[in-house]
Amino acid sequence: MALVTLNSPYPTGLFRGVPRRVWQGRLLVGAGAALLPWMGYLAATLPPAQALAWIALDSAEAACLLLTGRSLVRGDGRHRVAAAGAAALLLTDACVDLLTSAPGTEFASAVAMAVAAELPLVALCLALARARR
Repeated sequence: MALVTLNSPYPTGLFRGVPRRVWQGRLLVGAGAALLPWMGYLAATLPPAQALAWIALDSAEAACLLLTGRSLVRGDGRHRVAAAGAAALLLTDACVDLLTSAPGTEFASAVAMAVAAELPLVALCLALARARR
């Protein structure tokens, strides 16, 4: 249902009157910006080798999300490559999170993050990468 709402050609509710590409861009910029404090948390809580790997992946994700979002907000049609990169990186992140999490609350958190954030962003980025605008 979320993908239908994100790709609906008709403005609804909170986004009425705002072009779809603008609010999708703002959403992606917000998601990319939200990764910045998350990387600080990872640096403070994980062992250095693990922190470096996760921060490198999250930095690439943030860069792709910020670039895609900025391009959409500005009306630049060159967002497709960055959107495809963001989708690939987010899907990789979700898979590795699920495969490396310990059973119990850590696994439940990985599932919740994948379902609530990463996979919907993957779907949006894939739709944007395929868009002909």
